[in-house]
Amino acid sequence: MRVLPVAAAAVTREHSAVKLRHLFAYLAFFLALPASVLGGVLPDDRGDMLYHRYEGGGVTIDGPSVLVRKQAGKSLSFVGNYYLDMVSSASIDVITTASPYTEEREQWSLGMDYLRGNTTMSVNYVSSVESDFDASTYAFSVSEDMFGDLTTLTLSYAYGEDIVGRSDDPGFRRDNTRQHYGVGLTQILTRNLIATLNFETVTDEGFLNNPYRSVRYLDPGSARGFSFEPELYPATRTSNAVGLRARYFLPYRAALEGEYRFYTDTWEIEGHTASLTYVHPWGPFTFEGKFRYHDQTGAAFFRDIFSRSEATNFRARDKELSPLTSYTFRGKVSYEFIDPNKGWGIFKRGSLNFSLDHLFVEYHEFRDITSGSLGEEALYELKANVYQIFVSFWY
Repeated sequence: MRVLPVAAAAVTREHSAVKLRHLFAYLAFFLALPASVLGGVLPDDRGDMLYHRYEGGGVTIDGPSVLVRKQAGKSLSFVGNYYLDMVSSASIDVITTASPYTEEREQWSLGMDYLRGNTTMSVNYVSSVESDFDASTYAFSVSEDMFGDLTTLTLSYAYGEDIVGRSDDPGFRRDNTRQHYGVGLTQILTRNLIATLNFETVTDEGFLNNPYRSVRYLDPGSARGFSFEPELYPATRTSNAVGLRARYFLPYRAALEGEYRFYTDTWEIEGHTASLTYVHPWGPFTFEGKFRYHDQTGAAFFRDIFSRSEATNFRARDKELSPLTSYTFRGKVSYEFIDPNKGWGIFKRGSLNFSLDHLFVEYHEFRDITSGSLGEEALYELKANVYQIFVSFWY
């Protein structure tokens, strides 16, 4: 993939930007998967056109996505998705160690769902290409409806291969493999209450750190009092997460949803995430409000500043590996502009959707080294907005 011109040959990747871009990619990927609560039913024929934009911390990410679903007979459904994003970064990491940069990422995916009785089997392939990072993911899942369709059990597996490069070194190439194992159980508890319990394990092996990122260490010989050296991560990582989500349908067609997720990994990070969502329909409109809270400890080898060069076997200064607390507020509105009782030519339904997420992150140990001299730097805080607008057609 093409890299747009930058001010300097050596650029530094912004992890938060990469993380958000992967978040949008996974969003597009999972939109292509059938929901477990719909086990035993093929997804509807539909098309989605999405535009998203992220602004925060000196980073801007935006781009379109197109997704199309189509059934073939009563047992097969196919899905395709194309996704493009563009990033412009002058983040805190970039401005302290290199020059701002711009680049693009292109992704496409293909999937198929096969329905046999109460069993739905899905296969998906995703390819993502950047100037210095290529990723391929193969995924398979099977869902089974049981006990009069009141219970759905879903098993999933995904295997990924990553190739990590450097834009300033054509000979640099490192590999990473990822495996994802998931189990989900959805249960209709009452007429108005449905709950889902999920457990997942992810294993990573290979080159896991950022090839551009540096850590800093105390250096009395430097005018600033510190110097930089490359990060060094362990070659393996295993994470486990368990989540519980429940949705209660209120008498006036509204719904209340709560979710909790616990995360832990072999890098000694523990995270707690909780969210509360309220959905309220009003004529052709549907309004949604959501609050999400996340708190995590830091990785064992994270330091804002090390005591000396090569002070420990592994070293990181990625702020996303720092202890942190984040808050997200979401507002979303959907407008159904094609009445499902009337249709519109070949289209059975149509909706226009807009959402705004406001993200605020407090980093408890990562400091803004541009805010003062050594020992007087303020802890870094991030504020960001994520906009999404998409239109959906059912046909």
